[in-house]
Parts: sequence; C-alpha cells; structure tokens
Amino acid sequence: MAKKIGIALGSGSARGWSHIGVIRSLLEAGIEIDIACGASVGALVAGSFAAGFLDPLDRWARKLSWSHIIGFMDVMIPRSGLIEGERITGYLREILSDPLIENLPVPFAAVATDLKTGGEVWLREGSLIDAVRSSMSLPGIFTPCGRNGQWLVDGGLVNPVPVSLCRSMGADIVIAVNLNSDIMGKPRLRRMADPPGHGRNGVSPRAQGRWAAFLNQTAQKGNLTLFRQVFQEQPGRGPTLFDVMATSVKIMQDAITRQRLLSDPPDILVRPKLAGIGLMEFNRADESIEEGKRSMDLMIPMLRDMLD
Repeated sequence: MAKKIGIALGSGSARGWSHIGVIRSLLEAGIEIDIACGASVGALVAGSFAAGFLDPLDRWARKLSWSHIIGFMDVMIPRSGLIEGERITGYLREILSDPLIENLPVPFAAVATDLKTGGEVWLREGSLIDAVRSSMSLPGIFTPCGRNGQWLVDGGLVNPVPVSLCRSMGADIVIAVNLNSDIMGKPRLRRMADPPGHGRNGVSPRAQGRWAAFLNQTAQKGNLTLFRQVFQEQPGRGPTLFDVMATSVKIMQDAITRQRLLSDPPDILVRPKLAGIGLMEFNRADESIEEGKRSMDLMIPMLRDMLD
C-alpha cells in the first residue's frame, strides 16, 4: 500500500508564503500530498491547498503591497488585540470561499491554543476560514477568536510545527517546515518602507483609497501616529510594539519547536533561509515562495528514497 505523505506547515507570519513554494516543489516532482496540517500562517496555506485554492492564494500573495496590507487592518482601540481581523477573513472568504473542513478533497487540520486552559486544540471540522483565523490569532495583535465556547489564539504557542497532528491523521511520512530556524540572534529590524504611490508596485486605486481613508480616520481620532508607533520602526527609536510582541512570541516558539521536534521528529525537515524577511513583510511573497521551493527541491532525493 502506498505511503501517505503529510505536510506540517509551521508558524512564521510573512515568512509563511514560503510554504507555497514547498508545496509547488512537491507537486512539480509528482509527489502527491495526502494530508495537510498547519499552525498560524501555515494553517492558511495548508487549508488553501486542501481546498484546492493554492493558485488563487499564490496570485493574491504575489500582488500584495504595503497599502493592500494596511487596507486589511481594522485597527481598533486595544482591548484584547490591535486588529479585529474581520476585513482579512472577509477577503479570504471572497477569494478562497469557505467550505467545511470535513468536505475538503484533502484531509486538513489546524492547531490553535485555548486561551483559558493553555491547551492545544485541533480544528478538524467546521468553517475553514474560522479555523484559519483561530490558528492565526497572534496574541496582542489579533483579537482571540471565539469558537465552540472557547477563546482561541495562535496555534504556534503550543505546537508551532504540528508534526504530531499530521501523524495522528494517518501520515506515514511527515514533511515539516520550520520557518524560524535561522532567525534567532540575527539582526533583522529595519524601517518599514512607506506605501508606494501613483499606482506603482501593483497598488490599485481601491487600495490607495483604503490607505488614505485609514490615515484620515486615524487623524480624526487623534491617532495619526498609531500605525507608525505600532508597526513601523523609526530610526534611532528601537523596536516597535509589534516587533516586541511578535519577536518575543517567535523566541518562545523557537524553543518549543526544538523540544517538540526532538520528541516527535518529522521524516523530512525543511528549513528555508528567511532571516532577511520581516514578520510583517507580506509584500515579499516572490522571495519567500522561491526560497521555500529551493529548500524543498534539495530534499526531494531523500524523500524519493523513503518512498522507494
């Protein structure tokens, strides 16, 4: 009987676009993926693949610019998170639709964290987009997601690279992708570029309008500097609030990932070199995708040996 291949796609914010390249490498090599699991942004890519929407996600990711990214941010007065997330989930429903997980052509599951108990939650049924939203709820940035009586946050807090989930679903060979293996201890912070103007870099008039509306709204509320203070590093002023929260989570996730991979090692571990891509640089999908593909291409001969 043919061995079932599962992919366990890890957390890593904007670096998660490299997961698309990993999947592309496998498909181009003629290797069928039988099970797809993910945490955080890995859940988004794994879910899109399982639903048959990898191509639309790929096209969308490659077109993203800073003004598009900012347009998706429904920034709010901080309560349990800076971003409500309704805009981005609404847009995902438009481009990916929202099938039930149990009806997907490829078995899929996402991992989230129960905010009350700290327990690991495996999401294997119900709305695909709701599961992805729950798994991506980075504490302090996105508000927790209410689901089945639980408040769920980022799955990377408890299982950043969900090998165990993939095995539990019947995978004989697990290909795990760790996006954060080379970022700790390396200088990374850089000043975020201003959104391009005059329609350059794929910025649509609609996206420019969202950017202008955002600035106008924050100015009216007396919060003109909110976005810059939270997300945009200023020269000589050190890391932003987002940098502090997100990088702190990544440090914790790196330690958890090492421990979990030691206790439940994957058959293939893919480690794209992504230290040069910032946590919020979703506009650098081309680089991330190519690096993911390059990293997986190197592992294809080893995978073929396992299959033979």
